Amino acid sequence: MNVIEIKNLTKTYGKSRGISDISFNVEEGEIFGFIGPNGAGKSTTIRTLLSLIYPTSGSATIFGKDCIQFAPEIKREIGYLPSEVFYYDNMKVKDLLKYSASFYKKDCSKRMKELAEIMDLDLNKKIDDLSLGNKKKVGIVQGLLHEPKLIILDEPTSGLDPLMQQKFFELLEEENKKGATILFSSHILSEVQRLCNRVAIIKEGKIVTVEKISTLKENNYKKFKVETKVPLNKEYFNLSGVNNVAVKDNTTSFLFKGDINTIMKKIAAIDITNLWIEEPDLEEIFMHYYEKEPRKL
Repeated sequence: MNVIEIKNLTKTYGKSRGISDISFNVEEGEIFGFIGPNGAGKSTTIRTLLSLIYPTSGSATIFGKDCIQFAPEIKREIGYLPSEVFYYDNMKVKDLLKYSASFYKKDCSKRMKELAEIMDLDLNKKIDDLSLGNKKKVGIVQGLLHEPKLIILDEPTSGLDPLMQQKFFELLEEENKKGATILFSSHILSEVQRLCNRVAIIKEGKIVTVEKISTLKENNYKKFKVETKVPLNKEYFNLSGVNNVAVKDNTTSFLFKGDINTIMKKIAAIDITNLWIEEPDLEEIFMHYYEKEPRKL
C-alpha cells in the first residue's frame, strides 16, 4: 500500500520556478529519500503535499485520502519537521510541547520526556535562550511526540552536531521499525545513503529519477585500483566499459561498468601485489544526474 501518492503535481509562481509534473509514491513502512540541491523544489513539494500551499495542478493523497479535502484529518497522523523552525520566544520548551501535544487528543507526556532525553533537550529552558541546534531538537521532539504513522522531514539535520545527528538517525530507524513511514528530504547524500531504501532525485523542479539506492549503485561504475610489481602500460585495460585510466608508478586506477568477470580475467593474467575494488558513493552517482547542461549560445 502507498502511504503517499503524488500525481503530476505542479505549483507555479508566476514566472519564477516552482515544481512541474512531480510524480512518485512512498510505500507503507519505507524510508524514502527526496534529494536535490537547495532550490530544486523539495520544500515546495512537501508544503504542497501538506496543503500548506495549494497546487496549480495535479493531485496528492496521503493514506489514500486527498491531501486538500481531508487535510485536518490526515495531519493528526503526520509528524512534520520544516527546514526552518520558528517559535514563540517567551514560552518554555515544555509549555510549547504541551501546547503542541494538545492538538492530538492523546497523552504525549511520557513520550515527550523520552524524546527530550534522547535528544539531550532541556525542557525548562525558554525558547529564545536556545541555539539553532537546540531549536531544531524542539522541532524533532514536536514532530515525533504523538507517534505519527507518517514522518515528513525537510532538511532535518541542519544545525545538529554530528553526535546528535547520529542519535537522531537511530531514533528514526527505531520509529521505522515500529511501523512509521518516513519521507526524508535532504541535499546531504550520505544521510540518504544511510537511511533510505528508495530515492527520488529532483532537479530544477522536475523529478529526474526514482530508484532503489541499491540499483543506483549497481548501475554505476565500480572503482578499481591495481598495484603491480612493474608499472603497466596504460593501454592494458583498453576494454569496453573502462574509463578514466590513470597510471602512477606501480598503481593503475580506472572506473569500470559491465561484466566484472571480463576485467577480473584481465587482472588475473598479470602479477599483482594488491587490488582495491570500491563502490562509488552516492555523491559520485548523484553528480551524474546533475552535470550542467551545455549553455546554449
